[in-house]
Amino acid sequence: MRPYELPDFYMPYPARLNPHLDTARAHTKAWAREMGILDAPQDEPGSAIWDESMFDSMDFALLCAYTHPDAPSRELDLVTDWYVWVFYFDDHFLEIYKRSHDQAGAKEYLDRLPAFMPVDLVAPPEPTNPVERGLIDLWARTVPYRSREWRARFFESNKNLLGESMWELANISGGRIPNPIEYIEVRRKVGGAPWSADLVEHAAFVEIPTRVADARPVQVLKDTFADGAHLRNDLFSYQRETQQEGETNNCVLVLERFLDVSPQRAADLTNDILTSRLQQFENTALTELPSLFEEHGLNLLERESVLLYVKGLQDWQSGCHEWHMRSSRYMNDASHRQPLVAERLLGGPTGWGTSAAQIMLSPGALGLRRFKSYTHVPYEKVGPTTLPNFYMPYSARVNVNLERSRQHIVDWSRKMGLLESLPGDIGIWDEENLRLFDFAVCTARIHPDASGPELDVSSGWLTWGTYADDYVPAVFGRTRDMAGAKVFNARLSAFMPLDCGATPPPVNPVETGLADLWIRTASPMSIDQRSQFRQGVEGMTASWLWELANHIQHRIPDPVDYVEMRRKVFGSDLTMSLARITQAGKIPTELLRTRAMRGLESSAQDYACLTNDIFSYQKEIEFEGELHNCVLVLQKFLDIDRRQAVSVVNDLMTARVSQFQHIVATELPVLADEFALDADARKTLEDYVVGMQDGMAGILDWHMLTGRYPEAALRRRYRTPTRRFGVPTGLGTSAALIDLLSGARTPA
Repeated sequence: MRPYELPDFYMPYPARLNPHLDTARAHTKAWAREMGILDAPQDEPGSAIWDESMFDSMDFALLCAYTHPDAPSRELDLVTDWYVWVFYFDDHFLEIYKRSHDQAGAKEYLDRLPAFMPVDLVAPPEPTNPVERGLIDLWARTVPYRSREWRARFFESNKNLLGESMWELANISGGRIPNPIEYIEVRRKVGGAPWSADLVEHAAFVEIPTRVADARPVQVLKDTFADGAHLRNDLFSYQRETQQEGETNNCVLVLERFLDVSPQRAADLTNDILTSRLQQFENTALTELPSLFEEHGLNLLERESVLLYVKGLQDWQSGCHEWHMRSSRYMNDASHRQPLVAERLLGGPTGWGTSAAQIMLSPGALGLRRFKSYTHVPYEKVGPTTLPNFYMPYSARVNVNLERSRQHIVDWSRKMGLLESLPGDIGIWDEENLRLFDFAVCTARIHPDASGPELDVSSGWLTWGTYADDYVPAVFGRTRDMAGAKVFNARLSAFMPLDCGATPPPVNPVETGLADLWIRTASPMSIDQRSQFRQGVEGMTASWLWELANHIQHRIPDPVDYVEMRRKVFGSDLTMSLARITQAGKIPTELLRTRAMRGLESSAQDYACLTNDIFSYQKEIEFEGELHNCVLVLQKFLDIDRRQAVSVVNDLMTARVSQFQHIVATELPVLADEFALDADARKTLEDYVVGMQDGMAGILDWHMLTGRYPEAALRRRYRTPTRRFGVPTGLGTSAALIDLLSGARTPA
């Protein structure tokens, strides 16, 4: 029995079929035999993974003919061979290592594979199995024709696809089902869609210009493409993976267990996330690419390359969906429900390749959920939030220099101009507000062992970041001045010179405070460390533009985009970059880049961000007309009330800190042995982990103690908006007040 009925999929792009399908079918079967994927010697491990009948029924050539409809014959043959190889790798790894839970053998096997993908085209070692033979052949046929930058990106995508299989294996061996945030992030790497996106470039004979390859719009296009591909696959493969393979890494199963819902409800929610990610793709392409082109001065050929890449990703989504509907590999035998009369009349063409072109009149197929993101009514009176019971296994410690830093922050803020009114009689904070916020209480717990001067600087960064985060919407939000906000943001880098030299004269308190903090913080650093730290600051400041863009659209963000951008908005990436710099030379850089360490850091970051969202809900929703709060995001996305949404957010916090504990207990000891850390390095790594524990416990503690969120303090703070923000009064001015309040908010 099928565990659920497949939902109505949102797929706005019709699938098209490459005319060279038959040629690709014949070629790829011959290639599979040559590599030993088919008809391998019986004594070779994995020789019976596929037989010819199974190979034919899966029809990978059909997949590639759908996903690359415009590729010439030779290119389609190459891409099809890549997909045969990657699916064979997946099934080979399942049979040889996942079923036996052979983690040691799996690691040895995976560690060999990067040598068969030489970025500099050196000779690879001798292959010992079909996976290695196939990889050598495909790499030699693909990468010599691409730039070194593309080869490096493709190498990284391949390495992630192969190496992160250990994460899946560890979860299966331990019977562990990941939490939703962890699953989405790691699935991108292990699922292979970034690898597919690289092949889209190759098949379309384009490359993303290097100077924009890491820009947010391009990364979001790649991430949303990846999430769409993987979530779609999870919906079709749930039955095979859970009933036949013992798999624990599937979004339907993740949501089923996390939310304690039926498989059908979990499948419907997975499809909702899939739809949201596709619509995020569309929003990014339409609203962010045009300004990216102008700001980076892309020429016509470069713009065409990006747009052909976007078209290729769209073709891939619709083609992959069509293949999933037909391949014997998946649950799809009853996926076409009987259409309504109106759908039969309006449905469009029929036959192979037309399912995405047919009109389905269901809300899911039409993607009507997108309108919920634009219908929130701001300034709803919500009242105080009933706090849940938070899970926090660590205790906060308090720095002995707290009182010193408290007074320092008030004096420093006054000196930097943070407490003064801005032109137009716009006031951000006054001293009463600042003392109520009591940022030193937070930093004294985040950095309990810091010296007095170190704690002063740390408190300064927290104060400056929160002030600047308030400044952007107050100054640029009410007039929706995105151009002005971008100019403001671009100027900030000039106040963080890598040589710690002269800066332009500051023209506002944000620039004044940044220039002061930069020289005090960056002077002891090397040039490379300063560059790394500046990137952390720039990531935070750029995230304020993302918030402003959503406000201009009056759009509640997609939940995945929200969680990932929230870390930047909250300043978590800045904090982590500082923490990494303090460990420079003591912990290998390669260790800090591992999935386990990234998972450790992002878990701690998410715990802090979600804590803030629960405590700040009334302030943001009722007093500031805010759209960026996880409680609100989940209310809209899951169609639940505030109490239920708070419970889900708290469950996410618990899951993230539990993941943190799991990594510390099971993965860090393995990493320490793998990198052969000596006693001093192990102690440094332990201190780094303790620092993250202090951060989570300290931020929760500060939220309990600060005067920033209680209702009485909020009513005092917002009691005279006309005086503080210079808004007109009298008949006919209510619209101006609303416009003001939509921009005058404090998000953290």
